[in-house]
Amino acid sequence: MLLGGGTTYDDNNQLVPRRDAFTRVVAAADLYRECRRAGGVCRVIVSGGNPEHHEQAEADNYAPFLFARGVDASDVLLENESVNTYENARNVARLLGPERDGSFVLITSAYHMRRSLAAFRAFGMKAQPFVSNVRLPHVSLFPRRRGFVDSETALHEMVGLARFYVYRLVGLY
Repeated sequence: MLLGGGTTYDDNNQLVPRRDAFTRVVAAADLYRECRRAGGVCRVIVSGGNPEHHEQAEADNYAPFLFARGVDASDVLLENESVNTYENARNVARLLGPERDGSFVLITSAYHMRRSLAAFRAFGMKAQPFVSNVRLPHVSLFPRRRGFVDSETALHEMVGLARFYVYRLVGLY
């Protein structure tokens, strides 16, 4: 299960996965190839809609990058309607239906994992977490742009997790 992490335009004005999302794509392809080498039944579910209102949903955008890294198109299932983590879990649960075995590998960034696991648990899916990337802090005497970006990301995740639990408590989720 590969969770979306946004898209952006590169220097050639091509829509591509954001930096953290690209590490998720690479991790998913690597795990897929390991699964195939081990002789397992391997599928990659890519979940991500179009919250940024670009010309393509995240799942649709990431698929060619998976194919380029050796993932067979017949083993890829796209969920391209969700616009947040809760919808990722809800839509994947619907897509898989009641026959799902309930256990899978969840690939996302370290900062996003806690909220993602909570959302999938809410739909009875037990995920084995696989962290695709970790943002390490950099000590500096002066503020750095990356520090502000990481702080905003951390705040986004804290608010998102709090919202998830409040919505669950009042019955909105």
